[in-house]
Amino acid sequence: MPSRQSYEVRKEDKSLVQKAKREANQEDILAAALGMRMGPQKPPATFWQPLKLFAYSQLTSLVRRATLKESERTPRSEKVHNFKVHTFRGPHWCEHCASFMWGLMAQGVKCTDCGLNVHKQCSSLVHSDCKPDPRHIRKVYSCDLTTLVKAYNTARPMVVDMCIREIESRGLKSEGLYRISGFTDSVEEVKMAFDKDGEKTDISVNVYEDINIITGALKLYLRDLPVPVISYDAYPRFIEAAKLTDLEKKLEAFREALALLPPSHSETLKYLMAHLKRVTQNEKFNLMNAENLAIVFGPTLMRAPNTDAITALNDIRYQRQVVEVLIKNEDVLF
Repeated sequence: MPSRQSYEVRKEDKSLVQKAKREANQEDILAAALGMRMGPQKPPATFWQPLKLFAYSQLTSLVRRATLKESERTPRSEKVHNFKVHTFRGPHWCEHCASFMWGLMAQGVKCTDCGLNVHKQCSSLVHSDCKPDPRHIRKVYSCDLTTLVKAYNTARPMVVDMCIREIESRGLKSEGLYRISGFTDSVEEVKMAFDKDGEKTDISVNVYEDINIITGALKLYLRDLPVPVISYDAYPRFIEAAKLTDLEKKLEAFREALALLPPSHSETLKYLMAHLKRVTQNEKFNLMNAENLAIVFGPTLMRAPNTDAITALNDIRYQRQVVEVLIKNEDVLF
């Protein structure tokens, strides 16, 4: 009669054999996914370990995405992915369809804002719910407005908030505010500081005594936006609204045009107009009324969506009128 000890040894041996079979099966599946042809002599265990760890991390990400509730997968914003063709190092799986990404070069596309990896053919099927990662944001100036605010989880771009706070703390009564330009090299210095340090940038009076440098940095930021604060899609509606003569119809048309703006653009415009309204309330000191500010901010906040020079030239006076109406009626339009 076999002893209890020999029975436990046979049970342990059987368990080890089953474990070896499972591992061999896992290796066969991984080899098939990678498109590897396996001969009779299989690679050692040290070859498989890093590949298994990588595959596990990829599959964990895919399972997490696949198990999201439908309500969570529904896009809640207008931010689309910024896909660029990408060559991936090592094995990668599409984060949309969960299929392997074949090839040695340009296997798929990668969102430069959030890092999402998908097949090129899957990119058009992905929801427009990009959640930018600050690690992928290389600069503040010239960065898409929505991308920036979503990356840092703020209501408005940091440049707008910080510059306006600084201006209102010490510059509202400065003569020619926004009309007088700051020293160009100093404005560029502020720009580079924001690109490098972000929210930690120091724009206090100890560093930049001339308030016109701060106003210049704010205007430069708004001009450098790839999509203006008043977006290209909404631009025609604002121009048409400015052409109306009846005040009630004009204000209603402006409300309809404002509703077309992306949320981050609308919030930024609202904050900026409230600030400019406070600037006009100090006109006695700064000599800047709504009309003067509109001349400065018209071409800064809106640009014609087409390259027709004649149309763009004709629109200049209406751009000024748009900003003037927004400043004067800030309390009823926003």
